[in-house]
Amino acid sequence: MNESKGIGSIDSVYCGSGVDGKGLRCVVFFSGCNLRCPFCHNPETLYGKGKKIELKDLLEKLKRYKPYFRRGGVTISGGEPFLQKQFYLNLCESLRQEGIRVAVETNGHIVDEAMIDAADELIVDIKNQETDDYACYQKLRKVCAEKGKRISWTNVLIPGVNDTQIKIENLCSIVKDDDFKFLPFRKLCLDKYKNLDIEFPYSEIREADMDDLNCAYSLFNGVKN
Repeated sequence: MNESKGIGSIDSVYCGSGVDGKGLRCVVFFSGCNLRCPFCHNPETLYGKGKKIELKDLLEKLKRYKPYFRRGGVTISGGEPFLQKQFYLNLCESLRQEGIRVAVETNGHIVDEAMIDAADELIVDIKNQETDDYACYQKLRKVCAEKGKRISWTNVLIPGVNDTQIKIENLCSIVKDDDFKFLPFRKLCLDKYKNLDIEFPYSEIREADMDDLNCAYSLFNGVKN
């Protein structure tokens, strides 16, 4: 990838999302990720080749949807967008020049002040399913606080994996008073893994239901209060 010439690698662009930041949004899915989460719903961004695209072409595509953004904007997601630093920074700057607000969805494991500063808001998914190491999130939170950047935190709730009281108590130590929501574990990605001829590591784990969510929120709110 030749980032110096404004060329990046993306998987796809989806327009019409109402869940990837405030308002109606276009979502740009960057290819590549520094993690291999066993519950990943976008394996095509990890193992697919991606599509090379010039910055000017991507920008023109996104500008066509500007009348539909309303109070929304563009969300840069993945994969992990922070792996393509210069292309990400150039895209953020170009969108800002067009008056388009930018949100970024990141796994929080790459803490880079310039990339954090380039976005209007951050959506950070806490990956506590296989680890209890929260150091990167503490560092990210500190940088965002220094720069006055708003964070919305999410966490994929997986029954029997990260729905214990200790896991949820540790979440509260990171989230504090920021926006937060649990995302119920789903297996809508099974066909993607099948098409890639890759085994889905969490295929035997049941999906999260409303009882799981209610229980998790009860524990979460009990700790916070």
